[in-house]
Amino acid sequence: MDDTTARFRSHVEDILDALGNEPGREALVHGGRRVSAGELRDLVHGMARALRSLGVRRGQTVTLLAGNLPETIAARYAAGLLGCAVNHLYAGLSADVHADILRDVETRVLIVDPAHRERAAELSRRVPSARVLVLGGGAGAGPDLVRLAAEESAEAFTGSALAQDICVIRHTGGTTGHPKAICTTFEQWVPVGSGWSDGGPVRALVCTTLAHAAGLMADSALHRGGTVVLLDGFEAGAVLDAVERERITHVFLLPPLLYQLLDHPEVDRTDTSSLRSLTYGGCASSPTRLAAAVRRFGPVLNQFYGQNEAGGISMLPPEDHDPRRPELLRTAGKIIEGVEVAVRDAEGRQLPAGERGEICVRSRHVMKGYWKQPELTAEVLRDGWLHTGDIGFVDADGYITIVDRLKDMIVVVGGHVYTVELEDVLNSHPQVLQSAVFGVPDANLMERVHAVVVRAQGGDVDEKELRAMVRERKGSMYEPVRIDFVDALPLTDAGKPDKKLLRGRALDGPGE
Repeated sequence: MDDTTARFRSHVEDILDALGNEPGREALVHGGRRVSAGELRDLVHGMARALRSLGVRRGQTVTLLAGNLPETIAARYAAGLLGCAVNHLYAGLSADVHADILRDVETRVLIVDPAHRERAAELSRRVPSARVLVLGGGAGAGPDLVRLAAEESAEAFTGSALAQDICVIRHTGGTTGHPKAICTTFEQWVPVGSGWSDGGPVRALVCTTLAHAAGLMADSALHRGGTVVLLDGFEAGAVLDAVERERITHVFLLPPLLYQLLDHPEVDRTDTSSLRSLTYGGCASSPTRLAAAVRRFGPVLNQFYGQNEAGGISMLPPEDHDPRRPELLRTAGKIIEGVEVAVRDAEGRQLPAGERGEICVRSRHVMKGYWKQPELTAEVLRDGWLHTGDIGFVDADGYITIVDRLKDMIVVVGGHVYTVELEDVLNSHPQVLQSAVFGVPDANLMERVHAVVVRAQGGDVDEKELRAMVRERKGSMYEPVRIDFVDALPLTDAGKPDKKLLRGRALDGPGE
């Protein structure tokens, strides 16, 4: 081991040190299981040795297809301890996409939980170079990594990662085509919640996939000596029960899931007073619904704006979540310290405050690039600046407002329709809980504005009324040619409105 290796300590080693400082404390909760910090630490060391005995080495890719289990977290840390790149798959992708990803990132080992045993067997046939290991009950799919770990020593294991080694490979959600593999290094690791400044013990609730931001929040909680409560998935009633029962202090939600909490019939009978930080982000949010959330949960909302490619960009802290100031609730907050933001036009010129253009970011947390796709990397990384694809502006006070994604901006006769702005208008109607706006090409390949709306319980607002409201507030250019009403918006695995699916339904539906 050279001097450089000896000097660098990864975040995994820091987390393991925190676990070792109080081995008897509760670290993970899953159903009826309560895993101590010492048990988790021992499991990580045992898994790391087991993986090494199977030939896994620094720089190789370990892919996870596993749910929100204690063993999933242990496997992530074990791979990180070896200096491997961890690629955590969204479970809801097709077998074709899973297989493509496994091949793309040259997966050495695929670690699955028993719930995904059948998919693992299929992937093993399609990608035989990826060895399958199962987190318990592995008969028929591959060796049981938990059992192999139990046969190894639990003594402290020296990490192998170097600062510039790839730590995480994250894929885009696949909503715009084949997912892209986004690479960040161990040196760049920054968890969600790393800026938590409130005091007291942390009890974080993971109710969305560990493959997304909730996994980073779990890392931060364990890094700070806290406890992580794991739910298998999001169900509003179960989340409210967990917050009350486990005295949850921190949680991450995407806006559509936050709305489901607000709309649950038990929300006003649930004790949520333990909450100190309810972080949300990942897609557009409704100022109207945010104001309602502040009134219900108190001054605990914290918006995080970032991208897998860019890392964190801006934050809107609790003190700026003022229902009396909806103009702030429409923003994504102020730029995070250490991050530079420039708003540029189509020719790359930097625009002054208040003018709309593409948000470009420069910081130490910007990705190293897309996995083995230099041409695609060069499209978004230019002269050290990441071109996010988000359209927005920075006002005179330094607040960022995101108007739209470049790919979600609808080009219509007479100009551009920004979907976030139209969703804000629709969501402001008292009988609208949620909406999704997207463009659908007509027979002449001209985009038309479509909207899908979820009514409030008992609401009877119709398409005619909503179109008239849009026409009055935003003009005829923004008026949808069609508004469909649904009981709930379909969501991607990450919890965002699935506009690709909605667009496909609109294309398959009756003509205009």
